[in-house]
Amino acid sequence: MPASVPEVLAGWMHPFRGHFTAAAWRHALVLVAGVLLAPGRRTVTAALRVMGLERAPGFAVHHRLLSTERWCSRAVARRLLLLLIAAFVPGGPVVVGIDDTIERRWGARIEARGIYRDPVRSSHGHFVKASGLRWLCVMLLAPVPWAGCVWGLPFLTVLAPSERHATRRGRRHKKLTDWARQALLQVARWLPGRRVVAVADSSFSAIALLRDLAPHLCVVTRLRLDACLCEPPPPRRPRATGRPPVKGARLPSLSERLRDPATLWRRVSIDGWYGRTERRLDLASGTALWHHPGMRVPIRWVLVRDPEGGREPQAFLCTDLEAAPVDVVRWFVRRWRTEATFEEARRHLGVETQRQWSDLAILRTTPALLGLFSLVTLWATRLAAKRDLLPERVRWYSKPRPTFSDALALVRRELWTSQAFAPSPDDRQIRKVSADLFDRLLLVACRPP
Repeated sequence: MPASVPEVLAGWMHPFRGHFTAAAWRHALVLVAGVLLAPGRRTVTAALRVMGLERAPGFAVHHRLLSTERWCSRAVARRLLLLLIAAFVPGGPVVVGIDDTIERRWGARIEARGIYRDPVRSSHGHFVKASGLRWLCVMLLAPVPWAGCVWGLPFLTVLAPSERHATRRGRRHKKLTDWARQALLQVARWLPGRRVVAVADSSFSAIALLRDLAPHLCVVTRLRLDACLCEPPPPRRPRATGRPPVKGARLPSLSERLRDPATLWRRVSIDGWYGRTERRLDLASGTALWHHPGMRVPIRWVLVRDPEGGREPQAFLCTDLEAAPVDVVRWFVRRWRTEATFEEARRHLGVETQRQWSDLAILRTTPALLGLFSLVTLWATRLAAKRDLLPERVRWYSKPRPTFSDALALVRRELWTSQAFAPSPDDRQIRKVSADLFDRLLLVACRPP
């Protein structure tokens, strides 16, 4: 292990040791420590500089860890998922969220990039384009004890290349729903015997996708108010001729149920409504067959309206017909944490600041940075069990609960003050700070972000 790598980090990273060779493992520890301690951009050179290796003659081996070394990122993702579940969801259903995000990147050598609608800068009447890479991320949506709310913890991130990229290589273009099908089925295979609930937005509300996923896991997503809902097909009569029916009678649409005074509503309280607040809502639910010519899937629909009239009515669906309507809404509101995770990863972990051009390095770097978000949360939870994790408080800003920035600060403090940099508690003599460590601390303190 390199002398500049804290021993505590090697202990934290030990569960992933078997997925790397001995040489690649040493380089991985250097990059992980450098990315955690470096401010500003999270390039390989920035990580080496903060680790004191800017003058090392073999610096190129750390670049090759991402571009040419053989290690399976999918196996690392599986190990990370199991660690997160053991820490945050030891029992009950495993709720995961799936969402896509755009990493804004330019450059002629980045072949997989495309032109997409920018969801942050666009609105209903204003369309903004963004050049970059589209990533599909699967996160564990679990409550973090010291944060007091649900967090989105990424563990599996896959690249969804543009249609132009597939055309150039002579391959069939895979839609975003195709990538989602593969990713969620992979998660279900990783967790045999556990009930998996996948939460997604309206982009994944496709009958073909729901039909393929329903036998393996429960999917919760939005539903259009004008969706074609039907009764199940009636049983085939004896000696009947012709094709068997595929659907029953047409049911009233959800928009009609909203206007119908005979609709039965149930008032409930939903905790954690898009954050830490509590919301009172009216729910109406039922089962139906969502039908489209050539496709159909049985669902439980949940119609939601705000009794105070502050929000527009919404509809959700669940592929588990036995699920409680309240649970469906509670699962879906967790999806909001995926957007918060993307923003925190951009702000504090340098997503979109890396500068790799190699195809394999691009495939590995962004998923590694998003996975580091989950690792920091996991390590901060372990440290919070030994000491209090307090939010950063100042006179002009009242912060009731710790956030990811506080967790990252706690992990950084542990790395800087670990046994690799400081004497053991049994040593009563104060060891002088080495010149190398002092230069690295000055680099972090003085270098602009």
